[in-house]
Amino acid sequence: MVSTFINPFTDFGFKKIFGEEASKPHLIDFLNSLLPPYAQIKDLSFKNLEQLPSIENERKAVYDIYCQGTNGEYFIVELQKLKQDFFKDRTLFYATFPIQQQAQKGNWNFKLAPVYCIAILDFTFNDDRANLYEVVHKVNLKDQHNNVFSDKLTLMYLEMPNFKKGLEELETRLDKWLFFINNLEDLQSIPDLLKDHIFSSAFEVAKFSNLDQQAREQYEYSLKIARDTFSTMQTAFREGHDAGREEGKSEGKLEAKIEIARNLQTVGLTLEQIQAATGLSAEELQQHRIS
Repeated sequence: MVSTFINPFTDFGFKKIFGEEASKPHLIDFLNSLLPPYAQIKDLSFKNLEQLPSIENERKAVYDIYCQGTNGEYFIVELQKLKQDFFKDRTLFYATFPIQQQAQKGNWNFKLAPVYCIAILDFTFNDDRANLYEVVHKVNLKDQHNNVFSDKLTLMYLEMPNFKKGLEELETRLDKWLFFINNLEDLQSIPDLLKDHIFSSAFEVAKFSNLDQQAREQYEYSLKIARDTFSTMQTAFREGHDAGREEGKSEGKLEAKIEIARNLQTVGLTLEQIQAATGLSAEELQQHRIS
């Protein structure tokens, strides 16, 4: 059964809803729901993704949107499907490119426009027990007194699995967008609470029946990639978990575990998850260049 609306957790779906010229009002409204009142944007322009470093062949991350607001600020928005080692470092690395690109020849006073890097995560960090169920994580450069040292770089992580609100619990504009992203594919019609101009437009763009044949083929392929990636991760994790529970350390079993560990690494699991699934030690993994 084909869903009424497309899945926003696919490359095609997210770009269709937020990353096209016709979808610009949706992106502006979504970004403004995340930004403080003094930083609200009225318009933006999409920039060439080739200005960012290449992530060719990396299907675990969908580097969707790179744009600039009319006040000069830069926005990078990505959808991250699977957890991977050093993801926070990776986000920081990419966020520095719009900073470097602001360098000017000749006399320049080094004044920078703000850069916002927003990552929508289809997983949870689970590395801070005190904030285990938070959805939005905002990160700035701060000093030892917890005062903001610079507001020119802001990282925002949205842990979508932590968003549990139902329709009757939605209070803010951000709540509505998070609900929209999390539940779009499962909705059969537009909820009354989301029938204003912006959301009605977003639903219209996301309606599967409005896609032409070429767009439908692109979406189906994008959906297949997302499902295959998830299925591969689940299978690898299950096999790894089963292998990790087996007793004995024969050479054949060790080789099987190493092969499973490599598969788990390929689909983006962390070193700790691989250890838990296979029963291999960190030393054994490092000996086989899995780290």
